[in-house]
Amino acid sequence: MPLHALPDLPAAVSPERLDALRIDLSSRHPDLELIQAEPELTRLSRDFHDYSPPLQAALQGRRAQLAVRVRAVEQVLAVAAACARHGVPLTPRGAGTGNYGQCVPLAGGVVIDLTGLRRLRHLDAASGVFCAEAGCQLAELDQQLAGHGRALRLVPSTYRSATLGGFIAGGSGGIGSLRWGFLRDPGQLLGLEVVTVEAEPRLLQLDAAASEPLIHAYGTNGIITALTMASSDLVAWQQLVVGFDDWRAALAVLRELPQTALLLNAMALLEAPVAARMPWPPGCPVPQAGEHRLLLLAAPDALAPLLPWLEQRGGQGRWRQAQGSGRGLPLRELTWNHTTLHWRAHAPDWTYLQLQLPRDPWPLMAALRERWGEDLLWHLEAVRQQGAPGLVAMPLLRWRGLADLEALIQDCVALGARCFDPHVVTVEAGGLGMVDADQVEAKRRHDPAGLLNPGKLAGWSAASSGAPLSRSPG
Repeated sequence: MPLHALPDLPAAVSPERLDALRIDLSSRHPDLELIQAEPELTRLSRDFHDYSPPLQAALQGRRAQLAVRVRAVEQVLAVAAACARHGVPLTPRGAGTGNYGQCVPLAGGVVIDLTGLRRLRHLDAASGVFCAEAGCQLAELDQQLAGHGRALRLVPSTYRSATLGGFIAGGSGGIGSLRWGFLRDPGQLLGLEVVTVEAEPRLLQLDAAASEPLIHAYGTNGIITALTMASSDLVAWQQLVVGFDDWRAALAVLRELPQTALLLNAMALLEAPVAARMPWPPGCPVPQAGEHRLLLLAAPDALAPLLPWLEQRGGQGRWRQAQGSGRGLPLRELTWNHTTLHWRAHAPDWTYLQLQLPRDPWPLMAALRERWGEDLLWHLEAVRQQGAPGLVAMPLLRWRGLADLEALIQDCVALGARCFDPHVVTVEAGGLGMVDADQVEAKRRHDPAGLLNPGKLAGWSAASSGAPLSRSPG
């Protein structure tokens, strides 16, 4: 099958079977909110996959035939049981802020909206470990934690709208990854409460090891209803914008700064043409011609040594403000995939890639600039993965068709990058690039009929055909 083709999918559920399911749910659970109106079904069947031309084409017209909005775990159990009894596909959904079609139902059926599960169940004052329901909106949850001197370790740039469960099931890192790494790094996720899809669903309490296969699995192998996670100490992060005239000097800072003793929570670098198109906060001057910009979240005690350190390396401070103290967009909404969002507001014919860069990224960048010219513009994020500092890139690229996209991916890999392709629909193709036997085994245990978000876990189809599976390298 071509790299960016949609997998073979079953036909949508017949209207008769959907009617039987709807009548079953209505009669047994009259308190459930069933959604059948076309505009709402369409909205609940979408995310931001239109960043990708291949996904936009492949997922056109894919939507649920029924949606259910739940407000209690008992209702999740009821929906899971009914879908299992009637053999109807079931796709879990949070706020729909993903970019890969994670919550788009490929085979129709039911979308279950989990945003009504929004309680902070418990916070341990001594350790900072908390348990919260999957539908908790991240900004609201963070505000609750702040009242106890704690904060979420990792958040996406969609922090103001994304849900906790959706972030774990569909994301991988974000603001905080410079300090804490990625969601899969040991010590982030400590446990999950999960509903299985069976005629008699089970409510499971999984430990950290058993939870790992459900991270970034698009809800294909269990319905997450609550999460136990570690939190961070609360820090009054300071937002800084620093200008550079020289790209290589800025790139050197991006590599060196994480190795200092300065406490930082985020660091992004935007190439000059990208910086010129961003909606900078009030009071922050627009970039000068040719000015690259470094965006930082730094602890208050880092500011005194940080500013002269940056000036010695060619950086000029352009703006500073405490996070949460001013109007306009916070800096986090100019990073990660919000950068793509803002760029596409001016250039909708552009898309993006996701790359893990080699230790010295300059040879790769120079080679790609020679081959692709100004059709490829750089946006970098400094991260830490399993303790080691590194760089990821979400470069912006002018859409020139599938053949050019695949040629660019091949160039990136040949030059030492690892590509996490955001233009594919399956978990494996956009991530490890291989079937993860642990994810497939979790699906077998939690969703034996394969009803959860069908078509997204390629390993399930491979296992059904008898193909050998590989265990994830972690």
